Amino acid sequence: MSRIVVKVGTSTLAHPSGRLNIRHVENLVKVLSDLKNAGHEIILVSSGAIGMGVGKLSLGGRPSDMPSKQAAAAVGQCELMYTYDRLFSEYSHTVAQILLTSDDLERDDRRENFENTLFRLLEFDVIPILNENDTIATSEISLGDNDTLGALTAVYAKADLLILLSDIDGLLTGDPHVDRNAKIIHIVEEITDEIEALAGGSRSSQGTGGMITKIHAAKLAASHGIDMVISHGAKPQLLYDIVEGKPVGTRFIGKKL
Repeated sequence: MSRIVVKVGTSTLAHPSGRLNIRHVENLVKVLSDLKNAGHEIILVSSGAIGMGVGKLSLGGRPSDMPSKQAAAAVGQCELMYTYDRLFSEYSHTVAQILLTSDDLERDDRRENFENTLFRLLEFDVIPILNENDTIATSEISLGDNDTLGALTAVYAKADLLILLSDIDGLLTGDPHVDRNAKIIHIVEEITDEIEALAGGSRSSQGTGGMITKIHAAKLAASHGIDMVISHGAKPQLLYDIVEGKPVGTRFIGKKL
């Protein structure tokens, strides 16, 4: 049995319209439920509140002003958790919501409360679902992105593996839009300046992260001895291979100090 943190991005959960990508979400929940049935502990870090709020409110695009982002998050978080609760219940699994801001992780007392709650939920055989509290946070919307939140969660949860599901297959040797011969780098033993140079910006109109935030997340996880894998969120069945250690996506090797 292992403890696995899976972070899923907005581009996996929603169509460009902001509406729920039903096929992707249903497949993801099915695979995560099966992995839990196999004995693994699952912690899900899920983006998507603002994106789904945009779709629910028919705004036509991600708002630029902070109050509208916060309002969209308030609407979208309800939709997000309703969807997870309904789908996981079909496989007899219970979920719990944890919403965090940077203050919750930076202050010792709040972080201790978070850790206590997280570990007790795992003892209760619950799947914790975490997201940044976008309705309260105001500097992105404060933790910056859920790649960072995923890495921090993996560290505080003492996880064995962190998996980032996004709209990319992994870290490539070059920009595929420019270099047709760009290939996936399956194993990264050490994050060098050259590896960081391969990271670009965010390509998604809905998300806030990009490859650079994933590299930073990998650095944090690896420094605590946790392997991190980047894989494509539209192919949740690959999670089986990732857990078995097969060469899927890009795996950053954790270094135990």
